Order: sequence, then structure tokens, then C-alpha cells
Amino acid sequence: MVSTKADISPKIPPILHGGLPYLGHALEFHRDPVGVLQRGQAQFGEIFSFLLAGSQITVLIGPKGNEAFFRAPDSQFSAKEAYRFTIPIFGQGIAYDTTPEIMSEQLGFIFPALREERLQAYAQLMAEEVHTYLENWGQSGEVDLLTALNELTIFIASRCLIGQEFRQNLSNEFAHLYHDLEGGINLLAFFQPYLPLPSFQRRDRARVRMVQLISEIIANRRRNGIVGEDFLQTLMDASYSDGSALTDDNITGLLITLLFAGQHTSAVLAAWTGILLLQHSQFLPPILEEQHAVLGEVAAGKPFTLDRLKQLVVLERAIKEAERLRPPLIMLMRKILRDFEYNGYYVPAGGLAMVAPAVSHRLAECFRDPDRYDPDRFAPDRAEERKSAYTMIGFGGGRHRCIGQSFAYEQIKVIWSVLLQNFDLELVSQSYEPNYSTFVIGPKQPCLIRYQRK
Repeated sequence: MVSTKADISPKIPPILHGGLPYLGHALEFHRDPVGVLQRGQAQFGEIFSFLLAGSQITVLIGPKGNEAFFRAPDSQFSAKEAYRFTIPIFGQGIAYDTTPEIMSEQLGFIFPALREERLQAYAQLMAEEVHTYLENWGQSGEVDLLTALNELTIFIASRCLIGQEFRQNLSNEFAHLYHDLEGGINLLAFFQPYLPLPSFQRRDRARVRMVQLISEIIANRRRNGIVGEDFLQTLMDASYSDGSALTDDNITGLLITLLFAGQHTSAVLAAWTGILLLQHSQFLPPILEEQHAVLGEVAAGKPFTLDRLKQLVVLERAIKEAERLRPPLIMLMRKILRDFEYNGYYVPAGGLAMVAPAVSHRLAECFRDPDRYDPDRFAPDRAEERKSAYTMIGFGGGRHRCIGQSFAYEQIKVIWSVLLQNFDLELVSQSYEPNYSTFVIGPKQPCLIRYQRK
């Protein structure tokens, strides 16, 4: 599928014409990236190129193109080179700012927090956070769904992934700092992450202050001999293979990395799950019936468990359909380090390769009536996503699949289970459009829903 033999064919991918000198399609892409990619796919099919802010982007569409992208070795398609815009957020020497060997060690520090046995313990903690948060909603009212879910998933992720002490210290200041960090992730940051823009300056100030806050917690533990049973303690005790301990800045970077993995896409996917369900309320009754059948005892005081959550298959189909129609990450990119060949086309090193979940998930050859909301397409008798590998790539694919996917689905199930058990919900508006000004694509705000406590 992928080759480095540049002389196989002189044929290069077709180019999407138009745009401006140097900027190419950057302005149009900023306004409507999915529209640009869908136009290219409709005109050229599964491979085409376009110019974006001086970079040549080669787009691969569909299961075969997705597979070529995800199966390419790191020496050919480099995520590290493509995602250097995360360095000001995660920190120097963390993730994409280190060697593959050290990054692998760092992922090794993180992975235990997302294993099955930990997911078992998280279920009830998640439910407690949701119940506590919703106590402030009152009997009835309106709320911005995306804002609420961003706040709630920060609380859940910090409680489950980092620990109770950290959650208790999660002040309004921390939430504000986290918001400023998120503001540093956008399309412009992808290409020029160090421009002297206000959003980037707020990002940098927030990173410095976060190190200070977390360093205070670490210092307090060491000063008072406190040993926590949480991920923060795991990082405090950890060391690299050469025996060196993690600095406070390293620990902060890994905590931020883990929070982003456990919160950012989860909040957006949870919002789209609810919006699409409420827009298509005919799919709600079977979900409510499943809630009663599986979680009836939970409402009577029995704890949430991972086993019970796994039985919520009808709700899971709604989450999958939200992931298909409104993937939080509409595109994934890699730097092309070595020439590659795909389906007779030759692409030289130097540009960027892209796959687009937002386009691949709406191909008629993969999904019947692909623009229609239909969670039942994931029912066992249809299982449209299993027709071929790499059909659904909302959380990546192959060895590059996001390790936080199970955590994301678990917390979304808990959030919507508690919401549906306790509230009657309706949308304030029927139009909820995607906000393409951010890197993780949620609905435009205000994103209001109306609630009435049962």
C-alpha cells in the first residue's frame, strides 16, 4: 500500500485549484474546513492535494486511504513533526517534544491510569461527580450544554485520572487556566504556534501558573510526608530508564496531557451526543427503556459499575453515531518525512498527509444514507462500521488509536445516564452548527438546552 520507491509512477495527486498565492485555501478552510475537504473528495475521490498556508496537504479519504495513513511507519509519516503546536501546552521535553523512546516511556507512565481495572473504579467516581454537579441546576432552567459538559468533564477527569486531592484543589482559577490553554489550540497554532497573539500569550501565562499550582501540591506532599494513592503520586515516584526523576514541570506536562486526553474530546462528543439525540427524539424511548432495565437499581442507590455501563448498548450506538456525524477531530495530520506512493500516485516528502474523519464517516459506500442520523446502523444486524477496517477513525486507527477512547465512552455514558434519569430535556433551538474556529470541533455557543427535574 505504501512505498518509498519514488520512481514507480510520475503521477501526482490531483490538486484542488483556487485559493490565494501562498495562503492557498487557508481562508476558506478556516471558515469551512469540512466543505473544502468534501469538495475535494467529490471532485477527485480518495486522494487529492491542496495548498494551506504554504504547506502542501495531501488528503487520503476512505477506509483504504485511512489504512495507508495509520499503517505508515513513523519514519515516513511523523505525528511528532505535525503536532509540535502542542509543545507550548504540554511543555518542553513532553510528548511531541522528545525522542520516540522517551515519549514511549511517558506513555508508559500514563497507560496504567486508563487500564480496565482502573476503568472499573472510575464508574462510581464519575457518577458522584455528575450528581454533585447537577445539584446546582435547581428544578428547571436553561443551561449552555457545552459549557456545562466542559466543566463537568474537567471535574471527572481530574478526580479519576489524577486524584481526589487534585480535584479538591481544582479551583475556579485552575478552570480558567485550563480554558486559556485550550484557547491556544486552533488551526493557526498548527502552523505558527509562537506568534505574538493574545490567545497564545494567555496560553503561555496559563502554563507557567499551572506549574506553580501543581508544584505547590507536590511540595506540600513532600514536606508533610503525604503519600497519595493517585496518578500524581505515581508520577512523583516515577523515574526514566536512566534513573532520573520527573521534574515538577515534567509532572505538570504529563498531567495536562492526561487531562486533555480525558476531557477535551469527551466534552465535545458528549455535547453532540445529546444534541443529536434531542434533535431526533424518536430514538430516545429505547434508550430510556434500556436505562430502566440496566440501571434501575442504580437509581435506588446501587452503585454504577463498568459492567452495567457496558450493557448500555443502545446508548453506545447514539454515542457512535455522534462520533460518526460530528467527530470532535475532523482531521488528523502527519508530516511526510519520506516519499510515499498510494494507489498509483506519488507524493514527495516535505508536505503534510491528512485523513478526515468528518468526510470519511459520510461516504455512501461505507454508510447507508450517510447524512442521516441513524444510531441503529451500529446494531448487530447491520454493523455498518465493520464492513471494512478503518471505516470509523474518530479516535484514530490501528496502533495510533487513542488510548483514552474507553474512558471517553465511559464518562459520556455516565453523564447522559444521570441526566436522562433525572431530567426532562429539550433543545432551545433546533440549529446547532459546528464551531470551526477551534481545533476540537464542538457546537457554536450559546448551545442552550432547557431542563425540568423529574
